[in-house]
Amino acid sequence: MRDDLRHFAKVSKSYWPGLFRCDESSELPRTNNDLEHLFGSHRYHERRASGRRRASPGLVVMGSARLVSGLATRLRPEEGLQLSPGYVARWRELRGELERRRESRRKQRRFRHDPDAYLTDLEKQCLQLSLLS
Repeated sequence: MRDDLRHFAKVSKSYWPGLFRCDESSELPRTNNDLEHLFGSHRYHERRASGRRRASPGLVVMGSARLVSGLATRLRPEEGLQLSPGYVARWRELRGELERRRESRRKQRRFRHDPDAYLTDLEKQCLQLSLLS
């Protein structure tokens, strides 16, 4: 029992700086049930707006942007148009990351659809790079 308590104290101490963020802000969900409620609420509103039975596949890909913005505007609609300093730079960084992920999925789909054409195109690109250098 004593070893278990020591281990728990050690692990808790390693996570301590960010362990109880919900106590610092009233806007963060305090329990897992509250967090699940927020996610479920977002899925519900998205399904109602789109007419889909399930959440859109884009939510999986762009969830880091969609979920936060959707929850923020639903919880505080009057502040939805106020942009914080540095917002545009963070937005561009996030858009770049999402675009890289989208391009990766696009390449995977092209390969699955027609592997020969994909590999031929890849060989052409390699040849062009070798000719340029």
